[in-house]
Amino acid sequence: MSLLDRVKESGIIGAGGAGFPTHVKLAANAEYILLNGAECEPLLRVDQQLMELYPDEVIKGFAAAGRLVGARKALLGIKGKHKEVIAILKKRIEALQLGDFVEVKELKDMYPAGDEQVLVYELTGRVVPPAGIPIQVGCVVINTETALNVYYASENKPVTEKYITVAGDVPKRLTVKVPVGTPIIDVLRLSGIENFDDYAVIDGGPMMGPVMDHLNGYVTKKTKGLLILKKQHNLIKRKTTTMDQARRINKTCEQCRMCTDLCPRYLLGHNLQPHKMVRVTNYGLEDIEDQKMALLCSQCNLCTMFSCPIGIYPKHANMFVREKLVQKNIRYSTEQTQFEARKNREFRLVPSKRLIAKLGLYHFDQPAPMTEITVDPEVVHIARRQHVGAPAVPVVSLGDHVEAGQLIGKIPENSLGATIHASISGTVIEINDAFIAIRRD
Repeated sequence: MSLLDRVKESGIIGAGGAGFPTHVKLAANAEYILLNGAECEPLLRVDQQLMELYPDEVIKGFAAAGRLVGARKALLGIKGKHKEVIAILKKRIEALQLGDFVEVKELKDMYPAGDEQVLVYELTGRVVPPAGIPIQVGCVVINTETALNVYYASENKPVTEKYITVAGDVPKRLTVKVPVGTPIIDVLRLSGIENFDDYAVIDGGPMMGPVMDHLNGYVTKKTKGLLILKKQHNLIKRKTTTMDQARRINKTCEQCRMCTDLCPRYLLGHNLQPHKMVRVTNYGLEDIEDQKMALLCSQCNLCTMFSCPIGIYPKHANMFVREKLVQKNIRYSTEQTQFEARKNREFRLVPSKRLIAKLGLYHFDQPAPMTEITVDPEVVHIARRQHVGAPAVPVVSLGDHVEAGQLIGKIPENSLGATIHASISGTVIEINDAFIAIRRD
């Protein structure tokens, strides 16, 4: 079986949150393969520790992925502040005799360095077209944990575990490896908190992660971080602002265009101007052509969480307009083929430390060390759709005994999707539209 087939059979998806099936990405032909080790969301600590603890595996998986796409160069992007990790990576690349192919490239400590299009520009100087994807400029991007999983796929090991950072206003900050399908509450309690009545939990990073409606969910292959904060924290209040509330607050917009001037996609040369979308929603403007720029928003949230001097919600305006356009099946298009980053871009990058301070997370910006803790859930609920594409089709039945690593869901025929595997050994006790549940032996 080829490595690409093993990647497909192993159920590897984008582990950074997007969840795009990796076998589809690696079936392309590209000039560059890029490793997204930026981990630019504040307080998350998974990628930097995986590169430090498993450098050989990450490098080998990344190099193997690069060969699959026919890349002439594999560029490993990591923030320059991680000097010890960079030294380890460079040493191991040399020891593995991959220096002519794999290269470490240092990134600025800014947000959002991990945005795919920002990463492509920082590492190659190329600008992905608006509404485009990296392959259009000869690049394929995978993240650190995905590269690690590619290595494991070469060893015939499917994705059954996930690395997660637990951080925030908690007694114990840590990064752990748990079985896919583990109850979220079991992971949260590792923080030293038992009663969460006074807390809210962000699923992911503080900028793009949503506040969870409840804590009854389960770990998926996309779960990257769980950020625990008091409900009265200003970040929680802003992230739970409804669309109607935001539109009322947006009436105070002064059209200063700071949201646009600091927008990462605008600075790459794209015609995304959040201040104009606030104007559209405030005054009910109907020029569809001028509204199409809302489709370019990456939802990085910088305009709302950092840029605006009076605290309105430009991202909500973008999303409001975007939803209207999607409902009408309107897409963004342009005849322009070449794009250049704006000349003032380098002076408008947002330093991570300033962002963390603005978010009110300064005191929580602490290490979350990788911790060897055995998490043995009695029952796991493995989502049939934890990836971009169609839900996995069950290949097991109620009452079946399965072993950890066994295939339990396949990709529907002629569909985009990913396989799923048992993360523990036990008995299948439930199969529904959302999950396959397994009770431990």
